[in-house]
Amino acid sequence: MKRFYNFFDVLEDRVRAWLSRRPILYGMIAGIGAVLYFRSIWHFADAIHLGNTAGLLISLFILLITGSFVAHFVSNEVILSGLKKEKKLIEKTETEVASEIATLMDIKEELRSIRAEVNKINERTQG
Repeated sequence: MKRFYNFFDVLEDRVRAWLSRRPILYGMIAGIGAVLYFRSIWHFADAIHLGNTAGLLISLFILLITGSFVAHFVSNEVILSGLKKEKKLIEKTETEVASEIATLMDIKEELRSIRAEVNKINERTQG
């Protein structure tokens, strides 16, 4: 079973890496997959005679308890970028993205420095 899982894990990584360089194709394939998935669920619900109200309540319950409702329909990135009035990643220029990456690297380095200082303080207080 583990080999089966690893095979599909590696396959997924390779497919995502390849498709990430082709965003329009990625969107089309993902859209087709999503539509077929939802169509199948729809037909299954019809086959077991699941009513509209029951279907709505069950789906809301599932989405809310798994945290998927907000995460999938309105991602954190969308919410944060809207609050900050930022451009979508696809609208940013290469220079803007490079600048953001440089800023994040600076922040990461500063966090490493702070962590080292905190560790030194902890060693002094405990030793």
